[in-house]
Amino acid sequence: MSRANMDKNPQEVAAMFDGVARRYDIVNDILSLGRTKAWRKAATKIIAPAPGMKILDMAAGTGSSSAPLAAAGADVIAADFSQGMIAAGQKARPDLTFIKADALNLPFEDNSFDLFTISFGLRNTQNTAQALAEARRVVKSGGRLVVVEFSSPSFAPFRAIYMNYLMRALPFIARKTSSNPDAYIYLADSIRAWPNQKALAAQIVDAGWTQVGWKNLTGGVVAIHMAVAP
Repeated sequence: MSRANMDKNPQEVAAMFDGVARRYDIVNDILSLGRTKAWRKAATKIIAPAPGMKILDMAAGTGSSSAPLAAAGADVIAADFSQGMIAAGQKARPDLTFIKADALNLPFEDNSFDLFTISFGLRNTQNTAQALAEARRVVKSGGRLVVVEFSSPSFAPFRAIYMNYLMRALPFIARKTSSNPDAYIYLADSIRAWPNQKALAAQIVDAGWTQVGWKNLTGGVVAIHMAVAP
């Protein structure tokens, strides 16, 4: 299976990411026009990792989001549903702890973590509400949620250009750079279908989180949503 459908069947999504794992980080840097590292840096600053802090980094892929957290001394688990992504991560970053896990049924006890973070992975789950509820379950009271995800540009003219032109260009660029360009057609479709900042914040509240807010990056192309477990 080279491309998942918008029903986001878990096995199809996992197989799709298995197929792009080897060059995923490189292609993402190209498709984001080099902004991926800046977005991750902003997320790391908000997370504020510290020694002794227990963090679950879900949909961690090859561990590019987990590495700076671990470097700051936090106790990080890099979890992903794709075995291919985990294998690529273990090869690239052997010092990280990788675990295969399903965001909809996490293999961890209640109140296990100080913080749950997921970067560019929440929209690939089959049930956003269930994923947010599972994140709430495994985070301690007073712990935090940090979601990094593509979103809706706040400036209307730019939003129209981004959604129509850039999202159409993304699969074309992927065909020139990726071994599985069909996967990026799915990714473009999933970005266009994803709720805007306000709508996602409402879903986070419905999942039981409090103090919900967000920070726009690159004019809202990406938003970092933050919340606290009651």
